[in-house]
Amino acid sequence: MKLLRVQVYTGRNIYAHFPIVRVDVELGEYVDIPTCDIEGFNEGLIGLLPGLREHKCSNGLQGGFVKRLERGTYLAHVMEHIALELQKQLGYDLKYGKARYLEGDSIYYIVYEYKDEIAGLHAGKLAFDIIQSLLKREKLDLSERLQVITSAIVKNQLGPSTAAIIEEAKKRRIPVTRIGGNSLLQLGYGRYGEKIQATITEHTSCIAVDTAGDKELTNSILRNYGIPVPEGQGVETYGEARAVIKKIGFPVVIKPYNGNQGKGVSLNLTSLKEVKKAFIIAKKHSNRVLLEKYIPGKHYRIAIVGEKMVAASERIAAHVIGNGINTIKELIDMENQNPVRGEGHEKPLTKIKIDDVMMLLLSKTGRTLNNIPNKGEIIYLRENDNLSTGGTAIDVTDKVHPDNERMAIHAARTIGLDVAGVDITTQDIGRSMVTDRGAIIEINACPGIRMHHYPSKGKSRNVAKAIVDNLFPEGEKYTIPIISVTGTNGKTTTTRMLGKIFRETGLTVGMTTTGGVYIQDEEIVKGDTTGPQSAQTVLMDKRVEFGVLETARGGIVNKGLGYDLADIGIITNIGDDHLGIDGINTLEEMADVKALVVEAVKKEGYAILNADDLYTPRIAERVRCNIIYFAKDIANETIKHHMACGGKAVYLKKKTICIYDGIKEIPVIKIDEIPATFGGVLEHNIENSMAAIAGAHGCGVEPKVIYNALSQFYTDTINNPGRFNVFDVKNFKVVIDYGHNIDGYMKVLEGLKKMKAGKLVGIIGVPGDRTDISILKVGEISGQYFDYVYIKEDKDLRGRKPGEVANIMKKGCSLGGLNENAMEIELCEIKALNKAMETAEAGDIIIVFFEEYQPLVQAIEAYKKKGNMNTSKLIKLKRTSNIANVSP
Repeated sequence: MKLLRVQVYTGRNIYAHFPIVRVDVELGEYVDIPTCDIEGFNEGLIGLLPGLREHKCSNGLQGGFVKRLERGTYLAHVMEHIALELQKQLGYDLKYGKARYLEGDSIYYIVYEYKDEIAGLHAGKLAFDIIQSLLKREKLDLSERLQVITSAIVKNQLGPSTAAIIEEAKKRRIPVTRIGGNSLLQLGYGRYGEKIQATITEHTSCIAVDTAGDKELTNSILRNYGIPVPEGQGVETYGEARAVIKKIGFPVVIKPYNGNQGKGVSLNLTSLKEVKKAFIIAKKHSNRVLLEKYIPGKHYRIAIVGEKMVAASERIAAHVIGNGINTIKELIDMENQNPVRGEGHEKPLTKIKIDDVMMLLLSKTGRTLNNIPNKGEIIYLRENDNLSTGGTAIDVTDKVHPDNERMAIHAARTIGLDVAGVDITTQDIGRSMVTDRGAIIEINACPGIRMHHYPSKGKSRNVAKAIVDNLFPEGEKYTIPIISVTGTNGKTTTTRMLGKIFRETGLTVGMTTTGGVYIQDEEIVKGDTTGPQSAQTVLMDKRVEFGVLETARGGIVNKGLGYDLADIGIITNIGDDHLGIDGINTLEEMADVKALVVEAVKKEGYAILNADDLYTPRIAERVRCNIIYFAKDIANETIKHHMACGGKAVYLKKKTICIYDGIKEIPVIKIDEIPATFGGVLEHNIENSMAAIAGAHGCGVEPKVIYNALSQFYTDTINNPGRFNVFDVKNFKVVIDYGHNIDGYMKVLEGLKKMKAGKLVGIIGVPGDRTDISILKVGEISGQYFDYVYIKEDKDLRGRKPGEVANIMKKGCSLGGLNENAMEIELCEIKALNKAMETAEAGDIIIVFFEEYQPLVQAIEAYKKKGNMNTSKLIKLKRTSNIANVSP
């Protein structure tokens, strides 16, 4: 067996509309051997993973999988169940999985869902290793391997505050994008997107965060506003600390100047000896130390969001309760076994850690870790009450005195925080801290909210919802309209047409295409940018008000979609291209892949489908939104039936593209008024125009706006680079087009046939990852249409040998009827173009089906310049000759 690939799909994909892992595995000699015939396999597997006994499998009954094992099932199926069971042991109870044949004699793929990416990824790898160990009869320490995965999960896992915000955003159908590997998120898309990291939003200013982090400065600002705060001062030396104590008196508090999470904080210090120890501890966390007067009382945290109090908790310092039997150290270990305690912020409570601060407190109270407390005796292990140091919380939201609420809101406003955690020490939060001599101790710019969501006692308070609602008040927008365009041919032109239409409406358009990522007319990323990463580039740009995303097969198959749901999904057509790649071997399978684009459309949105395409009925079965069909003939049966049922359609009628809006017909534009159709000669651009018109209509664009945009859409280097760009060179023309498959060649050549004046010269080639039959067919079509061909190859041979594709193409040209003397192999497309231009005659048309666009444009311009220079020299020569012949 061999593990070939493990791929994580983070969004909607061709297997499911939720995150999954795909594992490709070569079963080798075990491909046809059922589990019942592998000695000791079933027993060893169940012994290692007894939880598999509960798996239902295909019969839907508990224990169904074990019965399959006993009857005999195959290893790919076993691997699927192991991956799900391993995730269950890691804390994720999941059900979806399947195993299917992929290619070759023994290669299968397994897909299964995941909740945590690290857990899902490593579950597949460990499942493979478990099967290998059972086959080889080698011991595998499952407990150790699971512990390694658990550690990786904890390291990568989002904290409970961030997780709660994600959950609330998803409840409101707000798209969530995790940026990088930490806790930075974007909620929403484009202009309406909002970034948030933990509980710091993009509306929180750096000045406010820095101010809150500077405890001495915060204290000074709040004091100036009449808010009660403890007396204190920042110091750098122990000598300075003694001087401050002499001024303010005992008891005191020492804490790092700009610390967080209660690290290095020591409270209620009553002697210089204690101060010295606490000073050393605090200096480990910060060069400057804050020394303050100790305020007696209980410790409270008030959560402020958008100048409103949304929650309040009483915080209880980390402690254990004696049982008269165990030592303090043993009681700590026992408490840390509590399932709600974890490392860092992974769970509602944090494990209690033994450190210098704890040892100082125990020393102050005359205890050691080896003492055995009496039954029921509470032993406090911290004086600070942070959850991050093992503390607990009790909800007191309904008990907060109005004065305390007002001052907490005023404190957050004064510092400039939209989200804040205000720490108050006072005798009773239900009484005014002014009369109780309480004080605001500090303000947190990035407050943890798990204490409010998961209090040890009292009501849970949904602070995450308050934060999301503050960023996106009910009824306000959180995303931009999105159109996703796919298909075998025409998707780039359709995307660019839509981009022009929506720019005509005055919106800032973000667009992904085969030719780059664009914001309006600015190219911000070069190259073929039709995958999910490029889509996210557009959707994360705050300038973008409308997204038009060309969505190619490769990205869909290998990574899924780069967005959640679109408003419009367009499939231009399904043709013979890329078959035999990524396990997609038939046009039916290709249609299923492309269908994802129209499956992932909002219920109220539209799927735009080509009624003339053979595979549209198959795709339409998978659509769960509205449909707008387009077709070149109003007599198309699908169109007729759809319109009869009140459906919307776009069609050609008397050389005019019309919209049927469900009630009436609306003429939009004559085809000869669209420059991209070359007076109706290029039928594929008529189809692309109809797809674009349907998409625009689905978004509510007025016909007049559509007309204005398409009547100015040329197939030139500005509007549609690389798509039937025509260059006038001397007395002949050069056309550059991206046709790279059978249908692409056919449609372009049909148009050129109608335009032909002199010879039609082709510079032809296709990518090397096409099948031999497809390459041969393209050659045959070329042989039927061209008078002369230069056969070139792409620089990227895609696994082929040099000359291999060219020779197949040449054979195809012969099958198409082209004479051997009218064919020339020139593998470099630039050299081929230069040869064609050097030998061109008046009226000829040269068409280049390119791999690299810009070098060809440069070659044409260089040739034109060279021709102009030669012409200038000739004119000069004639003038000189004429002067010489004039009589004196």
